[in-house]
Amino acid sequence: MATHWTLTGDAIDPQRLAAFWKLAIGYVDEDGYDYQYGASLVDPDGIGPAVSFLRVPEPKSAKNRLHIDIRVATSAAIEPPERDELIRAKVLELLSAGAQVVHETLWNGHVEGVVMTDPEGNEFCVA
Repeated sequence: MATHWTLTGDAIDPQRLAAFWKLAIGYVDEDGYDYQYGASLVDPDGIGPAVSFLRVPEPKSAKNRLHIDIRVATSAAIEPPERDELIRAKVLELLSAGAQVVHETLWNGHVEGVVMTDPEGNEFCVA
């Protein structure tokens, strides 16, 4: 049997960061989680790990050693033009929620992935 685990990140504003990541990965607030210095999200299907954020006093100061990859175009059956559209649509959605683009990687003229930062500067990829 697999062990249940949670990916936890530091945050200046845990509720703001949780709101961003709810949109980014389709998670929901964890029922019964009532900690004023944190926020916790869970997979609504109960399959993926929980994601939580705990308040810390200092801002992010270095590159992440661990990051989330948002995989919107995972099927090998998705052709590059459709894959490009799926990735770019997710990038636009996340930009409107406070993310920023760091850089875009192209392969043979198509989007391989986009490195972004969340509202507190944590890097993640959209692919």
